[in-house]
Amino acid sequence: MKTVKEILKEHIQWRHQILKLAKADIIKTYSGAALGWAWALIKPTITILVFWFAFSVGLRKGSDISGYPFALWLMAGIVPWFYMSEMITGGAGAIRKYKYLVTKMKFPVSTIPTFVSLSKLAIHICLMVIVMIIFCLFGHFPDIYWLQIPIYMVLMVLFFIMWGLFASMLASMSKDFLNLVKSLTTAIFWMSGIMWDVNKIATPWIQTVLKFNPVTFIATGYRNAFIYKCWIWEDLYGLLYFAIVLVAMIAAAIWSYKKLIKEIPDVL
Repeated sequence: MKTVKEILKEHIQWRHQILKLAKADIIKTYSGAALGWAWALIKPTITILVFWFAFSVGLRKGSDISGYPFALWLMAGIVPWFYMSEMITGGAGAIRKYKYLVTKMKFPVSTIPTFVSLSKLAIHICLMVIVMIIFCLFGHFPDIYWLQIPIYMVLMVLFFIMWGLFASMLASMSKDFLNLVKSLTTAIFWMSGIMWDVNKIATPWIQTVLKFNPVTFIATGYRNAFIYKCWIWEDLYGLLYFAIVLVAMIAAAIWSYKKLIKEIPDVL
C-alpha cells in the first residue's frame, strides 16, 4: 500500500506537468514532418484501407456483418488497436525514451508511462470521432449502446498505463525485454480477434484462453457498442477475465516499480 500511495501522490502532485508532457509527446512524435499531425490520421487510414482491400477484394471475405459493411466492422475493432499497439511498444519503451527525465531531473518515474498514454489517447479520441462520423454517413447514427465507448476507453487506458509502468521498468533494466515486446506485437494483433470474431471459435477452451487477452476484450467491446449492440455486463465471463488480468497487471506494475525504482537511474 505504501508504494500505491507513493504512485498516486506523484500523479496528483505532478498532474499539470503530466498534461504538458503529454502534449509535448504528441508534438515531438510528429515534428519535422511536412504534414505534421496529419500523419496521426494518414497512417491508420492507410492501414484500414489495406486490410479492407485485402479481405473484401482480394480474399472476398468482407461480407456484411450484422447488417454493417465489413469496412465499418473493421474500423470498430482496429481503431482501438492503434492505441493499444502504440502502448504495447511505446509504453514499454517510455522510460528509455525519456531517460533524461530520470537521469538529469528529479522527475517521478511512475508518471512517464501515464503522459505517454495520454498523448496516444488524444490521437485515439480524434480517430474515434472520425469513426463515429463515418458510421453516421453510412446511416448508423448514435444510440444508447455508444455510451459504453467511454467505459471501454477508460478500462483500456487504465490497463495500458499499468502495462507501461510494468514493461518500461523491465525494459529499462534490459533492452532485450523491449526487443521481445516489439517482436511479439504482430503475433498479438493476429491472435487478438482484431480481424476475426473470437466468439465464433468452435473450441470452448481456446475461446476462453483468448478472452483472457485484454486486447480481445477491448476490441470486442468496441464492436459490441458499435455493431452487435450488446451491453458490457452481457458478457460476464469476458468482463471477469479482463478484471483478473487487470488486477494481475496492477500487482505486477507495483511490484516492478518497488523492486527497480532505485536501480533504474544507475542503469540508464
